[in-house]
Amino acid sequence: MTARIFPTAQDAENAFYEALERCDLEGMMAVWAEDEDIVCVHPAGPRLTGQDQVRESWARMFAAGPRARVHITNQVAISGMMLAVHSVHENFTIEGQRRGDALPVPVVATNVYLRTAAGWRMIVHHASPAPAERQPVAPEPPPKTLH
Repeated sequence: MTARIFPTAQDAENAFYEALERCDLEGMMAVWAEDEDIVCVHPAGPRLTGQDQVRESWARMFAAGPRARVHITNQVAISGMMLAVHSVHENFTIEGQRRGDALPVPVVATNVYLRTAAGWRMIVHHASPAPAERQPVAPEPPPKTLH
């Protein structure tokens, strides 16, 4: 069990995104519960379960080193005594990307945290591309009828 304690689900969430930006595998795995029932789904990826699959997926993602910054927006958090669910928009910027270049589609993520004897731990991270924003459609003018 990791020695790091997260007193709140928000503390665990902050550590998750800090580890993501730093490509810190040990920091990332310190956030996760040490349980074989944990689940991680990366955008357009398969469902990964258990410590081994989750660790391996993050190790592959982090292999290139830190290049991305993530800015969290639209956070909605629902918390209970033992469980917290956070829904967020992850807005990534890539190192070396010029301003004005089109950014990738934002990602919508659901993070679920469980209160354990060792503090709050992530048990689910599910991320997928955000749906395209619809442009408002102007209403059709009523048909003109001649009588």
